[in-house]
Amino acid sequence: MKNPNLSKTNLRIYKYGEDVLREKCKKIEKIDELIKTFVNKMKRIMIEKNGVGLAAPQVGKAIQLVIVDPSVGEDPEEFLPLINPEIINSEGEESGEEGCLSVPGILLQIKRSQKITIKALDLDGKEFTQDFSDFKARVIQHELDHLNGTLIIDKVSSLKRQFVKKEIKRIKNNGEW
Repeated sequence: MKNPNLSKTNLRIYKYGEDVLREKCKKIEKIDELIKTFVNKMKRIMIEKNGVGLAAPQVGKAIQLVIVDPSVGEDPEEFLPLINPEIINSEGEESGEEGCLSVPGILLQIKRSQKITIKALDLDGKEFTQDFSDFKARVIQHELDHLNGTLIIDKVSSLKRQFVKKEIKRIKNNGEW
């Protein structure tokens, strides 16, 4: 797929209920300056919103691109862009609290693998494989879910989901959305 229009200057966070968050993202075929600039724009908005990860559909583009930075911009070594990422191995399981920039004001207990191995491309188009564990593994799994149209609300029981939908409605009605 050719890179979609990535030159839009002002990005915004798309929220629960918006269609792009449910799309299955397309692979990126060419890593060019547009992609690199888009990554920088994503990084700025992620840090501005105090996020530790962001997926392209969360800013309106259904492409396989996520960025992760558990330091929220404090440590440049922690910033990790992942293009066409996939989990090739996982082990262990742990439950932890997660929030999402696309579902603001909601925190949910989500089960994730404790350790993962991912394969992805870096910004130079080089394929790499890397192991992650604990918090960084959790963040990556969360962001990769976005590439398949999955949100944290989809990872809880139907009863909990009903409660969360009512809470989202309350938050929206209070103008906090």
